[in-house]
Amino acid sequence: MQTFPNLTLDGRAFINGERQWAVAEARFDNISPVNGQTLCEIARCDATDIDLAVQAARHSFDDKRWRGLPPAARKRVMVRFSDLILAHGEELAQMETLDMGKPIRYAHSVDVNSAANCIRWYGEAIDKVYDEIAPTSDQALALIRREPMGVIGVIVPWNYPMIMAAWKIAPALACGNSVVLKPSEKSPLTALRLAELALQAGVPAGVFNVVPGYGLESGSPLALHMDVDGIGFTGSTKVGKQIHVMAGQSNLKRAWTELGGKSPFIVMDDCPDLERAVQAAVGSIFFNQGESCNAPSRLFVHQRIKNAFMERALQLVPQYQPADPRLPDTVMGAVVDQTQRDTVLGYIEKGQQEGAHLLCGGQAALTDTGGFYVQPTIFDGVTNNMTIAREEIFGPVLSVMGFNDVHEAVRLANDHVYGLQASIWSRDLNTAHGVARALRAGTVHVNQYDEDDITVPFGGYKQSGVGRDKSLHAFDKYTELKTTWIRIDSPV
Repeated sequence: MQTFPNLTLDGRAFINGERQWAVAEARFDNISPVNGQTLCEIARCDATDIDLAVQAARHSFDDKRWRGLPPAARKRVMVRFSDLILAHGEELAQMETLDMGKPIRYAHSVDVNSAANCIRWYGEAIDKVYDEIAPTSDQALALIRREPMGVIGVIVPWNYPMIMAAWKIAPALACGNSVVLKPSEKSPLTALRLAELALQAGVPAGVFNVVPGYGLESGSPLALHMDVDGIGFTGSTKVGKQIHVMAGQSNLKRAWTELGGKSPFIVMDDCPDLERAVQAAVGSIFFNQGESCNAPSRLFVHQRIKNAFMERALQLVPQYQPADPRLPDTVMGAVVDQTQRDTVLGYIEKGQQEGAHLLCGGQAALTDTGGFYVQPTIFDGVTNNMTIAREEIFGPVLSVMGFNDVHEAVRLANDHVYGLQASIWSRDLNTAHGVARALRAGTVHVNQYDEDDITVPFGGYKQSGVGRDKSLHAFDKYTELKTTWIRIDSPV
């Protein structure tokens, strides 16, 4: 078993530029899903620690140590922050792999690089976003400018700890806000390290704070805090709804939530490249062990090509058998913890009970390692009212359904509470455009899946959330619009 002997892990919170344990001295063990062994102790922060972090953020905002810097100066700091992430990429990737079971090859090539690119992109955008002048009459000058909101609370999930954090802290910091980040208790290590790197890059103490802990003990106090002006959340729809309630119960803080998904992947009988479609469907659902909100977990295939499609899909499954994520050739690692493994296995059992046909997988794997692994699993004969088609499993489980015409495919795809992403595969441009317009989803992929760029927004319709991460649209979440109306009594 490969190890990372030179890696140093520190589970203390990061508040006002310093590492510190929780005031109450409470701690919890950070268990690696790779082998079930304890990595380190993590500060079990509560409302007292959250309040300290919010106070530090508020003081840093009020004295303008960050927002008062010229845009070009903030840009230089964020570019240095990005450079430091890349310089410490091996360390960060190792943390991510040990913390949540992600294969090391992807932890570095995807997570580290994406987080660094996000920080850099928003840093570069700081001095390229202009304010506005409204087209009023000659007797007035109406200036419309973006101002930083203040103290931003951020709560991120365990499946992409660095990327999800970067998507939120980068635009928030770029706008001049101060931030308190609460990472998931299941994967807090890289968030804590990012705070140290930000300070090293020149982000002033107090501007970026990281407070680990459990949701009810630290996440809820952050969402309820009266001195937090806005909160960005990525996670389950259940908790996202609670975040909105807490925002309303407190100070009516702005709340932006990126939530669940059950993305439909539609393959028409005129699919231009069947092999590419199969590769995309199988690779996307099993990537990151299926722990992706945008995973294409509902596969709709036209009946004319369904047998050929599924025959090829099953041939690809052996490539995704789980293995030790610390090994460089592993493509599917461990799910994040025992609770998640048992949840996934429970959904698989439910699918069989409700009559879906299990084509492959369905069992725990590598149980002798002490880690938490699940076989890549495919169900056929699924109906849209089955539990495995309705609820987000967040594991390597694919539900396959056939259809006879495009209208049926669109109806089934839209018959869901989620609307995060979708995909349509067709050679016909009219079909592709028509279906893309008809699908109720934040992103629709045509003849590909999950191609991505920081310049495009990410978010969904319906119960997949409110607001958008990425792109310049993210600035809308972390700024207030102020109009300054000037009366002009011109002498000429």
